[in-house]
Amino acid sequence: MFQGKTLTITTIEAGLVELHFDNTDKPVNVFNRATVAELGMALDVLEKAPGIQGMLVTSGKKVFVAGADITEFETAFTSSKEELKGFLWANNSNLNRLETLPFPVVVAINGFALGGGFEFCLACDFRVMASVAQVGFPEVGLGILPGWGGTVRAPRMVEFAAAVEWVTGGGQHKAADALAQGFVDAVVSPESLREEALSILRQAMAGELDYRALRLAKQGALDVDQSAFAETASTLRAAVVRQAGKHYPAPVAAVDAMIQAAPLTRDQALDVEFDAFYQLAQSPQARALIGLFMADQQLSAVARKYASASPAPAARVAVLGAGIMGGGIAYQNALKGFSVLMKDINQAALDLGMKEAGTILSKRVERGAMTEDAAAKVLSSIEPTLDYDDIAGCDMIIEAVVEKEVVKKAVLAEVEKLVPSSTVLASNTSSILITSIATALERPENFCGMHFFNPVHAMPLVEVVRGEKTSDETVARAVAHVLAMGKKAVVVKDCNGFLVNRVLFPYFAGFNLLMRDGADFEQIDRVMEDWGWPMGPAYLLDVIGIDVAVHAADVVAEGYPDRLTMDFAQASHLMYENKRFGQKNGKGFYAYERNDKGRTVKVSDPETWTLLAPHVAPRREFSDEEIIARMMIPMCTEMVRCLDEEITGSPAEGDMSLLYGIGFPKFRGGVLRWLDEIGLSAFCTMADRYSHLGGLYQPTQSMRDMALGGKRYY
Repeated sequence: MFQGKTLTITTIEAGLVELHFDNTDKPVNVFNRATVAELGMALDVLEKAPGIQGMLVTSGKKVFVAGADITEFETAFTSSKEELKGFLWANNSNLNRLETLPFPVVVAINGFALGGGFEFCLACDFRVMASVAQVGFPEVGLGILPGWGGTVRAPRMVEFAAAVEWVTGGGQHKAADALAQGFVDAVVSPESLREEALSILRQAMAGELDYRALRLAKQGALDVDQSAFAETASTLRAAVVRQAGKHYPAPVAAVDAMIQAAPLTRDQALDVEFDAFYQLAQSPQARALIGLFMADQQLSAVARKYASASPAPAARVAVLGAGIMGGGIAYQNALKGFSVLMKDINQAALDLGMKEAGTILSKRVERGAMTEDAAAKVLSSIEPTLDYDDIAGCDMIIEAVVEKEVVKKAVLAEVEKLVPSSTVLASNTSSILITSIATALERPENFCGMHFFNPVHAMPLVEVVRGEKTSDETVARAVAHVLAMGKKAVVVKDCNGFLVNRVLFPYFAGFNLLMRDGADFEQIDRVMEDWGWPMGPAYLLDVIGIDVAVHAADVVAEGYPDRLTMDFAQASHLMYENKRFGQKNGKGFYAYERNDKGRTVKVSDPETWTLLAPHVAPRREFSDEEIIARMMIPMCTEMVRCLDEEITGSPAEGDMSLLYGIGFPKFRGGVLRWLDEIGLSAFCTMADRYSHLGGLYQPTQSMRDMALGGKRYY
């Protein structure tokens, strides 16, 4: 009946047709302009065709419909309000027409149906879902809200509180949850999906299921007691405001739109939804979050391209050095199905490494994410050892010994003699030059950096560091292994601190300069957390471990003495000299105690200022603006230097590395995207106010050139 590139309509039998999504140009189905246009043409056919009594909707992909094509957002969101409405209304019109076809429509949801894909499903009369499928509204994670009727149909189909939770939470929901909440009508095994969907469709065609009544409910006002609804709405809104926080306006805008639209008809409610959508589409948060989505796609694409050149996956992995870090690396490999040899010279370290892996697995079991048998199987695939027996059978060696160059060189040189010439050697170092470590090796081309972030199981990023003599094949094999471990891989050139730490430690230098000049570290933490960081710099240093941070800071400073060599007693170093290492020994900038629930919490400690006072200016109040500027300028200028020196391959890779490596605030979009948002001209003017503080506060020539030309990083 209709043949397009994204969807088709065929006849199943007399009176019964099938609308089938199967985009021939993409690996998944999405609602891009082409799909929306073809759906409109298909509806033209359906509205005019005689004799149709029912329609089944299916997908030819593993994913039903992934949602809107986000690559089209940038153009649409920078257009006028009228043009944006036209962009959205094309599919809103489709879904309204779908909802008024003169016969019932049943959709078989075989895989992910998210965002616009799920909104399409809500416009159908009945939804049958495979037990393996997931549905949801992820739009708030992009700084927007559903734009094709999600805020309108959901509250008219299920309990208002459930609709609000799903729309404002932005999560993906499993089939059982969708059925329990009323978003779908049946859940069956994937094998039974088509049969069950056709059964329900035939019942509707026979008049046994009243699809017309369901349509009336979706097209009218919300059927509620107004006084009771007002109280419920107020409670729900307050909860959304608390959960969203001030930096993420989309969830609050969504609940407000749903409340405002409750007494309206569908078409009136769609206008309310659009007005809220338009306002969010103009926000810096939407620009940042959509930009992050695109940057993440680029990061993954670059990593996959590197990995595609890998000749073969690793079969057996060895981790040299146990303890917390080694145990975490061993756990991550074992979790993803690798057989792991964990070697150390100290039995206590091996015990600690196995305990670390066991603790992480136990928590997974407690959360219901894994069975006890599965956890035991993972743990048993880690073989702790004090010797090098069986090391020759490992084709991927990850060294994670103490962060001392002489020790790393000795360990790697020793193991290199025991493994085949094809084995990849990688060092989990946070700051030591890979090219320098490689001088101890006979096959430096087989060696690279593989910098994990702590805690390994929770932090997504691994930096793959290319030394001067690292071969392309070694990089490819390392990236392939990082991806096989379920991590995000970014390839960076060798330099002091690599990418993430090279950019992070100028931020800490800005903190030490503020402390020197009399700032209160607790005020700095409050301001930077309010700016969006998950924790302020003093607290972050305590969590990292001040001993670890000071050592890394000194190594990084050796590479950039013009910017990072300090001629005063740094606050972080004073903490270290007084054996205040942070959370690990209970005292750093803060003191650490256990609360009633057994969790470690930070508390103010007057002793910190007793130690600092002789070395810093008298404490005084700084404006929030000055604290933010003095903390962020060094990070921004160093990131641009990394981009200029090609330490990182692109703005997207640089920004995503900070997001995944140190928790850069998502709603800011990354360092370089934040520079685009405030404008390089404004940034250079701001930095010039603090140029007296040294090289960290001086924009690069490339920044000044871009500022003059009005250019952007994206």
